[in-house]
Amino acid sequence: MAGQITPETVAAHGFTDDEYARVLHALGREPNLVELGIFSVMWSEHCSYKSSRLHLKKLPTQAPWVICGPGENAGVIDIGDGQAAIFKMESHNHPSYIEPYQGAATGVGGILRDVFTMGARPVANMNALRFGRPDHPKMKHLVQGVIAGIGGYGNCVGVPTVGGETNFHKAYDGNILVNAMTVGVADTDKIFYSAATGLGNPIVYVGSKTGRDGIHGATMASADFDDKSDEKRPTVQVGDPFTEKLLIEACLELMATDAIVAIQDMGAAGLTSSSVEMASKGGAGIRLNMNKVPCRETGMTPYEMMLSESQERMLMVLKPGKEAMAEAIFTKWELDFAVIGEVTDTGHMVLEWNGEVVCDIPLDPLADEAPLYDRPHLSLTEYKAWAAVPALPPVPASTDLGADLLTLIGCPDLASRRWIWEQYDSQVGADTLQKSGGDAAVVRVHGTTKALAMSTDCTPRYCYADPYEGGKQAVAETWRNICAVGATPLAITNCLNFANPQRPEIMAQIVEALNGMGDACRALDYPIVSGNVSLYNESKATGGGSAILPTPAIGGVGLMLDHDTMATIRFKAEGEAIWLIGGPASGGHLGQSLYLREVFGAEAGAPPPVDLAEERRNGEFVRELVADGRVSAVHDVADGGLLVALAEMAMASTIGASTIGASGIGASGIGASGIGASGIGCRIDAPLDAGSAFGEDQSRYLVTTPADAVLAAPGVTVRRIGTTGGSAVAGPGFAVAISALKDRNEAFFRDWMDG
Repeated sequence: MAGQITPETVAAHGFTDDEYARVLHALGREPNLVELGIFSVMWSEHCSYKSSRLHLKKLPTQAPWVICGPGENAGVIDIGDGQAAIFKMESHNHPSYIEPYQGAATGVGGILRDVFTMGARPVANMNALRFGRPDHPKMKHLVQGVIAGIGGYGNCVGVPTVGGETNFHKAYDGNILVNAMTVGVADTDKIFYSAATGLGNPIVYVGSKTGRDGIHGATMASADFDDKSDEKRPTVQVGDPFTEKLLIEACLELMATDAIVAIQDMGAAGLTSSSVEMASKGGAGIRLNMNKVPCRETGMTPYEMMLSESQERMLMVLKPGKEAMAEAIFTKWELDFAVIGEVTDTGHMVLEWNGEVVCDIPLDPLADEAPLYDRPHLSLTEYKAWAAVPALPPVPASTDLGADLLTLIGCPDLASRRWIWEQYDSQVGADTLQKSGGDAAVVRVHGTTKALAMSTDCTPRYCYADPYEGGKQAVAETWRNICAVGATPLAITNCLNFANPQRPEIMAQIVEALNGMGDACRALDYPIVSGNVSLYNESKATGGGSAILPTPAIGGVGLMLDHDTMATIRFKAEGEAIWLIGGPASGGHLGQSLYLREVFGAEAGAPPPVDLAEERRNGEFVRELVADGRVSAVHDVADGGLLVALAEMAMASTIGASTIGASGIGASGIGASGIGASGIGCRIDAPLDAGSAFGEDQSRYLVTTPADAVLAAPGVTVRRIGTTGGSAVAGPGFAVAISALKDRNEAFFRDWMDG
């Protein structure tokens, strides 16, 4: 295979001149095509994090309850009683734009494997989705395909999809974002890691056969789009959720024995990344016989086998003598099983095919010594000058707060997601206590009184205007959502979606968002235990934008010791007091607000700042109120401000009380019965202007209590602002019927998808 490498071949594999010189130095010779392909995927941005690794090291990753932080397939936290929660979020952005159904479906499949690889049974899926303008000619097709793919895979594999977020902005016209998150539960004495050890231990391949789908998927995910992006369709993997279900059960059955030394999902870069990561983490070497790799297509070459990203595949190191037992398990589940190699002590990856060595690469240059760049970036001050976000203009006094509320509640970012979540099975497993529609999803830890609360969040318009404050806010919002249901936030995962890091202004977004995230995590004792970086999210394609908005999506997980105390957002009774916790005594922050954008068409001003000390005080106070049973409803105040939050609580109350129960179908404000009831409205006592009605000041919650209750806490701003009752959201000078709010809230997806 020597002599196949031309300058055109090198460029086609994504190398710079300097990087190819490093390949030559690492090998001491010219690579063959197999070796070049392996270097290409391992040094891709998607696998090596070469532009972000330097800055990721600054993030806080430790706490007494953290069992395993970043570096493994997923993060692991202790949830007591010998149990652990294992979770991670990953992107499948580029594949989902090219082929939305399979791109989204295989994104779900990949993140599920990351979690059950470590010994956990997956208990919940979440997602964070960003789409372009609804009137963009491709957007309806993309939305339909992505939602169908997420639902199709998750529903078939039998893991409930319990929540997420979906937003729209023109910056995603040419590059949508599909971020998938899975949470699982495992016993702390049955957690599995990926470091290959033990000279001579067998390396086994299990799962589906290898095909030609997904070849160069990691490389494709490390480049921006152009007018020929549709030609990359063959780089998108094809998933089979039924095989994934078999793989989960077979792996968990084998994990109940003592056979496994190490295990790794074949994700991005497939057999290449899984074998390199296992060997490098164990300080070992690896030798594979490519003739033994199960293939579903004839004539596959070692290059194709190593770079394929066919789905539902795993790589394991077993203890000697355990092969027959393991094979019997996988044969029973009708999955492929093959011993394809062994652990060595050479520190090299050696591949054999037809009796010849077709690859011999030292592992260190592929993994720990992969390129690491300190990309030039603007300072925060320089970035803001570059972004040139308009100053907040004078905002005219609202002439009709009720009409403005209807405008907001019906806009794409706030409209009901019923059309989406009705396509997801959120109840499979019978442990879902609260799903889409509340502040955080809540899933019972099976057979216990405990529950896990989880939330995904990010506000990209904040991150664009001020990436530092936006990074803080993304973390704080998930923390707030988890507190709002009564759980203690424990840790986060993330999916860092940005454009081209070789542009100093984009690199500034990355650096400052990470700085903000890190400060928030430290202030809230909320460490980062896993994550993913997705760069080059921009498009030069016709009709597309350019760079996406900076989107550091955060997935938070918290613990509730007694799920019977769980709070929900819906008003429960008439005549209760409504309290606002946090926020200014008057006015409100309208910079970067949805009100400014939807009513006046302006994206202007600085985002609302996050006072992390206040965030912590307010959240801890709310958790105490929930635990003590002193509040009947809780909702955080976020996009759209105070009146939108009140409207959401009132609309949730239209679910009949008979649907409330362990299933959580009324608890989250949604369900199959009770819709059409008059609901419970509210009346706000104090005069409101646009700022106090729609400002997006942070660290705020709405709670309801019996009318005679008194709420107070040191250092916490608490104000009684109104009373529940009636069939409208009302205040001085305005009143909007709940029925009108619900009709407007449901209209966007209903009319768009039926149109």
